[in-house]
Amino acid sequence: MWTSLALTLALTATPTPADDLTWSTCPGDKVGMECADLKVPVDWSKPAGRTITLKLGRLKSTGRAEGSALIAYGGPGGPGIALTQQTAATWANLRKRMHVVTWDTRGYGEQFRGLSTGLPCVWTRIPIAAYPRDDAEFGRLHDTNRGYAEPCRSKDPELFANMSSADHARDMEAIRKALGESRLNYYGASYAGFYGQDYARLFPDKVRTIALDGTWNHSAADWPAELDAMARTNETSAARYFTWKGAGSAREWRVLVAAANRRPIPAKKAPGVAYNGTDLQDFVLGMVRGGPDGFPAVSAAIKGAVAGDASGFVPERGLRYPDQSTGVTECTDWPRFADRASMEAGLRRLRKVAPNIGAAGTLASGTLGCVGWPTGVTNPPKPLPKGLPPLLGSGAWGESDAVKRVVDQVPGSAVVRHEGPGHTLYMFNACARDHIDRYLTDAKLPSQPDTKC
Repeated sequence: MWTSLALTLALTATPTPADDLTWSTCPGDKVGMECADLKVPVDWSKPAGRTITLKLGRLKSTGRAEGSALIAYGGPGGPGIALTQQTAATWANLRKRMHVVTWDTRGYGEQFRGLSTGLPCVWTRIPIAAYPRDDAEFGRLHDTNRGYAEPCRSKDPELFANMSSADHARDMEAIRKALGESRLNYYGASYAGFYGQDYARLFPDKVRTIALDGTWNHSAADWPAELDAMARTNETSAARYFTWKGAGSAREWRVLVAAANRRPIPAKKAPGVAYNGTDLQDFVLGMVRGGPDGFPAVSAAIKGAVAGDASGFVPERGLRYPDQSTGVTECTDWPRFADRASMEAGLRRLRKVAPNIGAAGTLASGTLGCVGWPTGVTNPPKPLPKGLPPLLGSGAWGESDAVKRVVDQVPGSAVVRHEGPGHTLYMFNACARDHIDRYLTDAKLPSQPDTKC
């Protein structure tokens, strides 16, 4: 059924009509990109209220344009215009038949030098919070996170409160209308995949194609089960290393983690720095995700920590601890622990699912930075609606499994997977890029619902 529908969509796709946007050369352009401004409500629940400006960028089709493909790079906050200018050559095949359109997302102007209206503040990366050991520590975490947020929130409370992926999705609908497109063609990489999932929920009848590359599942009906799935994926990454290292290595690792949680291990090359077991799990997960080429470094770092020196885990750049961005968008999108009791219950479950890695690398850990955040979870995960046209997911190790849980909700959808390390495929994998381009232009999916590249 879906194959014939995809063919019908391809045959009936109409050229992009003239739009009402005023296009001119982008600031500092060197690749032929033109830009335009689009006014949108800062709060989409108040369409007649205050507006902000979205800066759009367009690489026009080099052939007869059959429509536009809207693209975004995630982050959140990745500057679409600058990134598309830097990667213009990668879009050459798609441009033979489509305009490539992007935008700088709301709120991230000053932070990432985007050209859209931004929050008048710069936030930074912060250490991943330690799990509170009692209610008093949970309260202090609440206050610490609020302290990170307030200096930024107080400068523009309205925009700060309207930064979710659903707000970005509503901006996408405004862009579609401004371009004069009857339906949306969208490619979303990494965090921008959540914008695409939210768009599909909010505007299902306006979807032609949505390609989700290297993203995760913001469409889960059962959030604890999705956290479990994240943990299993991370445990699989760790298992590749322990299989390579050999018998007894996983047991030695768990002994090290338990010892470090009792007494953090100092990093002698970084005076004053010591890592607990949770820190070590975060570091090792990041290292093993890179695949076998990095396994000797993992082994050396673990050996040093067993001997009492965790220097092998000290990052070459950035903070000395596992860290994450301050979650202005993230804290509106993902459920967080309401109290220490719910946190402890969740951690026990995840540690059972993933005995070597625990909650590291899951949103149970990532959202600790959202405890006490002044903006609530306004855009929690929800299942996709019925009646969507087939979607295309893609990704490397782990990511392909997560995006499969998204697109499997839509009959006829497909996944392109790379059985190796990496994050997103379009820029680095010609095979995946060809499948994505064919999908965006012809609405044609790979012949196999699970295709390897």
